[in-house]
Amino acid sequence: MHARRGTRQIVIGNARTGLVRIGGGLPDSSGNATTPAPISVQTMTSGYTYDIDACVAEINKLHQAGADIVRVAVPEKKDTDALHEILKQTTVPIVADVHFHFKRALEAVEAGVHKIRLNPGNIQDRDQVNAVIDACKAAKIPIRIGVNEGSIIERKDKQKRMKELGAVFGEHKQGYLLAIMIAKLEEYLDIFYERDFYDVAISAKSMDAAFVIDAYTEISKRFDHPLHLGVTHAGPKETGAIRSVVGLGALMANGIGDTIRISYANDPIYEVQDGLELLWSLGLRERIGVDLIACPTCGRIQVDLFTLIQDVRKALAEKITVPMKVAVMGCIVNGPGEAEGADVAVFAGDRRGIIYVQGEKVANVTEEEILDRLLAECMTFQDKVRRGMAKLGEKKVEIIPPDPIGELGSGYEKIAAGGVEKIKGVASLTVGGV
Repeated sequence: MHARRGTRQIVIGNARTGLVRIGGGLPDSSGNATTPAPISVQTMTSGYTYDIDACVAEINKLHQAGADIVRVAVPEKKDTDALHEILKQTTVPIVADVHFHFKRALEAVEAGVHKIRLNPGNIQDRDQVNAVIDACKAAKIPIRIGVNEGSIIERKDKQKRMKELGAVFGEHKQGYLLAIMIAKLEEYLDIFYERDFYDVAISAKSMDAAFVIDAYTEISKRFDHPLHLGVTHAGPKETGAIRSVVGLGALMANGIGDTIRISYANDPIYEVQDGLELLWSLGLRERIGVDLIACPTCGRIQVDLFTLIQDVRKALAEKITVPMKVAVMGCIVNGPGEAEGADVAVFAGDRRGIIYVQGEKVANVTEEEILDRLLAECMTFQDKVRRGMAKLGEKKVEIIPPDPIGELGSGYEKIAAGGVEKIKGVASLTVGGV
């Protein structure tokens, strides 16, 4: 992992929502040092903004799931009119997504929205852009400039559009497209700089994960504004997750990125959940809840592992908030090693489960009893952590795995000699075993 790239810092929100800081590491406008803020997770509502009750319900659901920032579309005046009431009923910073009409941005600012998202490809009139900048400057709210692949190409001038498309789809597609993105970004930013406005975030999305990596890498070298990462129109969750993790994970591992949105053609709550998991996996945010690991498919599994893991995941998500590591393993081969590294673990024998808490065996139960007993041990351990009686990640004893069966280390001789106790297909060392 590389150190986070330093940027200017922008701030979103107010006393009601709390403040979400994005970026940091470079001095602010007063010359004061700033520390890079934790990478934030964004998503966007899927319903109509003018449907106030439904929009508020969705925003609150997404916020409860862990979204730091929620964006809403405001294509029509009835959407910006609805913002007045929506902002009263929500406690998360709201971004207004403005596309074709600059007045929607002015109306959103007047309603009290916390950030504006503009598209250089859609609002190009200099006076209109200046009006939006001045309104945001007066309200002290930032603007995100989105130079996404699907929106930077000219749409109104057909001849210009064909020329640009010809360049993009030429022999060196990525190079041409990236050049257009950077050129349009530079042109647009010059307008902001002339108005002495620097509270800007940048995004440069594409559905091509490799291009996303190239684009943000090059942009990070040229601009000191915080970067909003994303792979746009990535598709359904099943494929979009791969595209997003490849693009965003590679960038963040190299210290690039200050806020993210994973985009799916699905319920946006999955965007929030997977965005958080990505940050947790890279150690860029402190995990909330269980870090659940499980072994993959193989012929050694001795219980219905796939049903068990889903039942465990659901049960622990509802009950556990402490970031404990829980392992669910299907056999005695890898199970002991995983149990040793987890706070709470179960590994299976022949339709049984052996449960360990920080490396110490606490139970040997039937397959039907595994879920309830594992949940009970996790609850007990969580209570001990909260009361200061246990620490996460603290290994107490070393687990010695049962002898493997077969030519490379047969355990049958030791079982026959009384050195190993066999419990319904699970071999475990006795006190006097070797």
